[in-house]
Amino acid sequence: MYDEYMTRVYVADASTEERSALRLTLLDLNMEVVGEAADWMTALAQAPILRTDMLLIDWSMLPRTMQGTVLESLRRACPDPLVIVLISPLDARQQAALSSGADAFISKDETPERVAERLRSVAASAGVMGANFQMIQRRIQ
Repeated sequence: MYDEYMTRVYVADASTEERSALRLTLLDLNMEVVGEAADWMTALAQAPILRTDMLLIDWSMLPRTMQGTVLESLRRACPDPLVIVLISPLDARQQAALSSGADAFISKDETPERVAERLRSVAASAGVMGANFQMIQRRIQ
């Protein structure tokens, strides 16, 4: 059965390989990648116009001098989507990402299975998953 509603995701990561891996993981989760960016300015320009449910943002691509405020800018431009910050490795940046406005974080060092698990968990808690995604999640559990 076709699910008319798929979770719409925007991926912002400086690494082409990381974006490709995330795209495959998201497709496996029946999530639609509606846009991608390799730099912060492109992400900030594109994400607000794409009506996304979830934003995956690589913490290391945020301007270093303004990491705390750039997510605030993103939240003003895109108030509705979940903001998930991708970080590697886990350290004090985890707390900085969450206190800057991220809904969750995912370490870029995680296995694809763990990334999928975290994405499912965050999306489920926010209610941004379509019926097919929820059915797949129940089968996996």
